[in-house]
Amino acid sequence: MRKAVVKTGLPAPHGALPDQQATAAHPGRPRFQVLGLLAITDGHETVVLQPSKPTSLLAALLLHPGAVVSGELLQRVVWGDRPPSGGRSALHTCVLRLRRLFSKYGVADHAIEAVPGGYRLQADAESLDLLHFRDLLGRASAGDDPEAALRLARAALGLWKGPLLGNVHSDELHRDHVPRLAEERLLAVERVFDGELRLGRHREMIAEAREAVRGQPGHEGLSALLIEALYRSGRRAEALAEYRRIHAHLTSELGVEPGAALRALQLAVLRGEPYGGRPALPAAGVPPSRAAGASSALERASPPAPGALVLRALVDAGLLEEDPSGRYRVHDLLRLFVQAAGTSLPATAPHDPAETSPPPAD
Repeated sequence: MRKAVVKTGLPAPHGALPDQQATAAHPGRPRFQVLGLLAITDGHETVVLQPSKPTSLLAALLLHPGAVVSGELLQRVVWGDRPPSGGRSALHTCVLRLRRLFSKYGVADHAIEAVPGGYRLQADAESLDLLHFRDLLGRASAGDDPEAALRLARAALGLWKGPLLGNVHSDELHRDHVPRLAEERLLAVERVFDGELRLGRHREMIAEAREAVRGQPGHEGLSALLIEALYRSGRRAEALAEYRRIHAHLTSELGVEPGAALRALQLAVLRGEPYGGRPALPAAGVPPSRAAGASSALERASPPAPGALVLRALVDAGLLEEDPSGRYRVHDLLRLFVQAAGTSLPATAPHDPAETSPPPAD
C-alpha cells in the first residue's frame, strides 16, 4: 500500500496536509485519524494512506468503531456495485494487507476481528480521533463552566484536518456516511459560536462566523448565530442584511421560507429586544465602542423626516417590498407583528410617508 509519511515538526510532503501532524494523546501509541485524510500516527510519525482498496476498507471499519460491519457493506465500499465474483476471498485478502500494515506501524494484529457476518475494529477515544471528537463534545455539553465548555468544543473542532476522508475513493462512504460526519462538525461549530455569545464575545466571533456562513450559505443555525453576533455588536443593518441574504437563498434555492426560530430572531432585532435568553442586547445600531458625545457628519446633518426613516427601515428589513407602481406590499411577518401589538395594517402600505403625515403648518 502506498503511503505518505509526515514526521512531526517537518513539512508535509506533496499530497498531505501541512497540519496533518500527530495529535495523539499518548506519543508512541498508534492512533487512527479519519477527520481529514485517513492516516495512522504514533505521535512522532504520521502515515497518510494513499487511495486504495485496503484504505477504503479501513475507513469503513473506523467509521463504525466497535461494531460489526457486514461483509456485504464492506464489499460495496471497496468495489462499489460490481464486487468480484470471489468477493469474500478478495475481502479477506484486503484484511490481510491491512494487518500487515498494522504490524509495521505497531497496531495490534487483533485490532481487526473476523466475526460472524463480517469484521470489527476495536477503538476508543485514545486510538481514534472521531471518538476523541465525540468525547470532547460530550464533556462540553455536560459541564457547567461555560469557559471550559467552550475550550472543549474548540479542542474538538481542532481535530478536523482538511477534507474529510479525501484520500478514500468510495462512493458508498461519501454518499451515505461522510455527510453524517459533516453534520456532526457543523453541530460543533454551532456549539462554539453559541459559547462565544454566552461569554459576551460577539465581536470576536463575527469574522469566523462569516466564514462559516460562506461555507454553508443555507444553514439557518449558523446564519442565526451570525445575525445575533452582529446585532449584539451594534451592527443592526448588517444583521438584517444577513437575514435578507439567507431568506433569498432559501426561497430561491430551496423554495422554502426561513424557520420559526430565524423569523423570531429577525423580529427580536427589529424590536430591539434580547433574544435566546442571553444578556440584554445593546441598543440597536449603537456600536458600544462609540465614545459618549461623539458625533459624525451624518449625525450633525439635518435628519430626514420620521416617516421616511420608518419606511426605509422597513424596506431594508424586507418587511415592505416596493412594486413597479411605487406602492409597497406588506410582508406577512410585519402584519403578524402589528397584530400582536393590538392594531392592524391596510392591505398595502401608503405610496409615500407624506400621505399619512399631517399637512404643514400655515
